[in-house]
Amino acid sequence: MVALFLWLSLALMPVQLQAADINPIRFVLPNGLTVLVLEQHALPLVQIHALIKAGSAQDPAEKAGLANLVASLLDEGTGSRTAKQIADQIEFVGGTLAAQASEDFTTASARVLKKDTELGFELLADILRRPAFPEAELKRVRSEILGEIATEKDDPGQVAAKVFNELVFEEHPYRWPVNGTEATVPKITGRDILIFFLRQYRPNQTILTIVGDITVEQARQLVTKHFGSWKQGASPVRTARTPRPLEKPVVRLIEKDLTQSTIMLGHVGISRTNPDFYAVTVMNYILGAGGFSSRLMDSIRDNQGLAYGVGSHFEANLMPGAFFISLQTRNETANQAIAGVLTELNGMRNAPVTDEELADAKAYLIGSFPLRLDTTAKLAEVLSLVEFYGLGLDYFTQYPRWIERVTKEDVLRVAKQYLRPSNYALVVVGNLAKAKVTQKP
Repeated sequence: MVALFLWLSLALMPVQLQAADINPIRFVLPNGLTVLVLEQHALPLVQIHALIKAGSAQDPAEKAGLANLVASLLDEGTGSRTAKQIADQIEFVGGTLAAQASEDFTTASARVLKKDTELGFELLADILRRPAFPEAELKRVRSEILGEIATEKDDPGQVAAKVFNELVFEEHPYRWPVNGTEATVPKITGRDILIFFLRQYRPNQTILTIVGDITVEQARQLVTKHFGSWKQGASPVRTARTPRPLEKPVVRLIEKDLTQSTIMLGHVGISRTNPDFYAVTVMNYILGAGGFSSRLMDSIRDNQGLAYGVGSHFEANLMPGAFFISLQTRNETANQAIAGVLTELNGMRNAPVTDEELADAKAYLIGSFPLRLDTTAKLAEVLSLVEFYGLGLDYFTQYPRWIERVTKEDVLRVAKQYLRPSNYALVVVGNLAKAKVTQKP
């Protein structure tokens, strides 16, 4: 119990770090595995984080949820270990081992104390290179995923988000949920899983990031030992395409006997590699991502009293993701809230932001940036994304400068370009008889 308490204390302890201190070493193994190593000796922890360039965007439409099911089965048994043996070994040393799929990639990571670094590498390599995908575990995990999907039907936020993505990404792979649907998950077979794994899980499709109390030379030796013989494969073809923008408002109303309506309104946004990303980040903070400092919160919550919270989000993925505004309001005030959201969108497009709004947004975004890097786990994740998106290893010193360079003219320009209050998808989940939503498709 004492050891577990010590482990949890260390894992949650923030790392005091300056951007200038983040100087990872990058190298590539002969098999194409890209490796990033960042020495951090303040705490006796090591985070090993793998990013595989395959996610739900690679799922066949009729078998949506395939990438997620593969990731969920990685630690459910390998050629040399059962699921129980894997769990027992990592739990015995107080470490963690996890895998998760997203739209564009899958991550698998191990976090261990310094003394157990060898075991962390061994287990992570085992589940990434030699998963067995036992039929019994496949049936169990598939059943659990279907249970999760069924449970999501009771969450109006989940219901709204799924329908919203279907409307915004009608002919694009981002339209289906990462965990699939009740119709597609049962169709996924063991053969589908094995083919996806063999095609996508290759060293030349993987970024391995190591952060913590380890030297570069130690990391190089362990990477070579556990991943050096991993066989390179042909790189799957990736077609990064932009989702087709909406040409008119599209509305979907969903009946649920609730006291509040859940509202999502938005459209296609930007990709993470868009040169306007930083100007959009500042603009979006002022619009709705800035909490109580945002225009949406000031208007919808403070001035009109329509919602407890409201926010705007740009999901900047490998391909352009969604821009959306979400809130919950009383059924009877749904129309007023929607009108208020559209007013704020038009307001961002029609006039420059104030000097105070711009200064506050920059101060927050620059000041909060180190909080995204205050644990070994966060550092490893951000480093892998920097490599994945090709942002450059000087990203950590450049980010504040990129934010600082944003002008009022930039904010107005990107608002006009990337906010589309005339062509949007609107989803309302609630008591429709009381909401009486007037927006029509």
